[in-house]
Amino acid sequence: MFAIVEIAGLQYKVEQDQKLFVNRLAGDKGSKVSFDKVLMTVNGAVTIGAPAVSGIAVEVEILDHVQADKVIVFKKKRRKGYAKKNGHRQQLTQIKIVSITGFDGEKKAKPAKKTSKKEETSAE
Repeated sequence: MFAIVEIAGLQYKVEQDQKLFVNRLAGDKGSKVSFDKVLMTVNGAVTIGAPAVSGIAVEVEILDHVQADKVIVFKKKRRKGYAKKNGHRQQLTQIKIVSITGFDGEKKAKPAKKTSKKEETSAE
């Protein structure tokens, strides 16, 4: 069972007990966060949302706030004496997927379509 969920503007394929790094989230270490923008789920059958699957939520626990490795940004224009060296470290949050909730044992049956009197008379 897995789901594709949108976290902080990016889409991730997640499974239960999976650990991953995402862009910095608001919240303290050890707190639990829920994401309800689930785009697709696979639990025996594939369910695709338009744009999101309703009733499904992904529960995560924040493990740590960290920084990624330094990325060096070096700009140079040859023969001009121009060189700039810059860099930054991306702020990340390590999370653990606790559960994917909202699955029912049975799918809800859609109510029967109501027919109008006009359709009934034309069928006869």
